Order: sequence, then structure tokens, then C-alpha cells
Amino acid sequence: MDNLMIPTEQEIDRVLCERHGEKVHKILKKSTVAVAGLGGLGSNVALALTRAGVGGLKLVDFDRVDLSNLNRQQYGIRHLGRYKTEALTEELLEVNPYLRINYRTVRVDENNVKNLFSGVSVICEAFDVPETKAMLVNRVLEMLPDTIIVSATGMAGYGTANTIETAKITDRFFLCGDRTSEPRPGAGLMAPRVMVCASHEANMIVRLLLGYKEP
Repeated sequence: MDNLMIPTEQEIDRVLCERHGEKVHKILKKSTVAVAGLGGLGSNVALALTRAGVGGLKLVDFDRVDLSNLNRQQYGIRHLGRYKTEALTEELLEVNPYLRINYRTVRVDENNVKNLFSGVSVICEAFDVPETKAMLVNRVLEMLPDTIIVSATGMAGYGTANTIETAKITDRFFLCGDRTSEPRPGAGLMAPRVMVCASHEANMIVRLLLGYKEP
């Protein structure tokens, strides 16, 4: 972005205030959301939250961008081989250069959940592996009593998007997706349904930040 005319932070704030109203913008700008997993779900969620005006993101992933990611994730050819944390940070700062980003290039496991996510009010769970998804949800609910987690399952294939929804499981656990469609030969993860599900997660997170407690 060295040769571009970078808008000032005040100019970006003014535009977002015109779109959302000053009260909503101020709440979103001061908020920080953690995104655990930066693949098809997480990269799209992070981008949606950035465009909505959320001011702070904590990005956590251990993986690198590879060719199989490009059918549904927010990366390009120039990112191949790079850590997703670094590549996505670059992408997000092109949308809002004043975004507060803290990233950790590390694999999430049972032993580091509390250290990684303490102090964050809302976490987006965006892993691929069901066991890892369940582990994070369970550990957050057990160990971080002031934190809400928004998770997802069931978005594979090219079936109707109308079955993807957001459900409130408990006061601190929301689940997006159709809960049934898992990847299989001929019906793997594809950008449209994955992005619909990611948008459900991002929308629920925005609602939570603004004080809404229902999907």
C-alpha cells in the first residue's frame, strides 16, 4: 500500500458512522473478537467483521496457505506458502489499516486455550476438525465464564443455503450451519455455502457485541 493514498482513520470512522450510526460504530470499534482457525470460515468471518467496523481482532492459526485453500478462503496465489495469520493480517489491513490485530501462529490445544483467549468477550470457532471444534467449545465454556463462543458445523456441498441457520444452544454458545452436511467425495467444502455459514457467524458476533442475545 506504499504508493496508495491511505485514508485517515477519521475518514474511515466518518464513513462507518454514516452507515451504522455513531453509537453502533463506537461499540464495534472498541470491541475485540478472537477468530480461532483462519480457513474457509475464519478468514471470511474476520473479513466480514473488519468491514463491519469491529476494531480489534485476535487471529489464531498454525497452518500455511496451500492451493487447496483457494476455492473458499480469503487468500490468493501470492499468499501460497505463507502462514495464514500473516497473510490474513495483510488482507485485513488493506480494508482498514487502523485495525488492531494480534495474531498467534500456534496450534490450539487443551493446554493453551485459557492463555490464548482470556480477556476476549467473544470467540469465533472456525476449525475444520470436529474433535478440535468440540474441544475448543468445551474448554471455553468450562474455563472462560465471561466468554461467548460462536461455532459452526454443517456447510459442505452445494445443497440449498436455506438450511443454514443460527441457533442459541446456551447463553454462551451459539451454533451456525445445517448440522448435518459433512464433506464427502463429490460434495466437499465450496465457497458459497461456507461463506453463508461464515456470514451467520459474523452476523451473530456483531449482534452479541451490540447487546443482542438472540439469533
